[in-house]
Amino acid sequence: MGDSSRIVLGVTGSIAAYRAAELASTLTKEGVAVDAVLTDEALRFITPLTFAALTRREVFTRENDGMFKGQPTHIAIGDRADLVVVAPATAHLIAQVAHGLAPDLLTSLLLATPAPVLIAPAMNGKMWNHPATQDNVNLLRKRGVNFIGPEAGLLACGYEGIGRLWPVPEIAREIFSRLKR
Repeated sequence: MGDSSRIVLGVTGSIAAYRAAELASTLTKEGVAVDAVLTDEALRFITPLTFAALTRREVFTRENDGMFKGQPTHIAIGDRADLVVVAPATAHLIAQVAHGLAPDLLTSLLLATPAPVLIAPAMNGKMWNHPATQDNVNLLRKRGVNFIGPEAGLLACGYEGIGRLWPVPEIAREIFSRLKR
């Protein structure tokens, strides 16, 4: 299928960021063009070089948030996307987008893109279940943002419960379904 489908893969600051690399690899192997956008917090867990090697494409961070192909980067990338996926998504990212805050490339892109948005949360269950997080999720759902997960299981913090990022094959299956592949 070549590069007939193009997604933006937003990666936030979560221990689950390493699983986003696996997702990028899976999608690329299936012919999807993946434009990875990493937040500053994501860079604490994983490097742009990982995504560049797996996708064979430029990776976007604060360092190259300026102009891209004659447009502001967040506009150029967001306009070209068939789907924007944030995996993993932290409570912080969800709150920023719900309240229209755009302090970085990824949140700016999420507010500007005409593409459908799919968010795969990953966080401690107490954070996921907090009324503020649930209000933000419900607000974004009302605006047409789709959520997949989180699932229950052993969390990186040692707790057992809801908050784990969905398994990569299931996220990929959902992406392919939305891309009609």
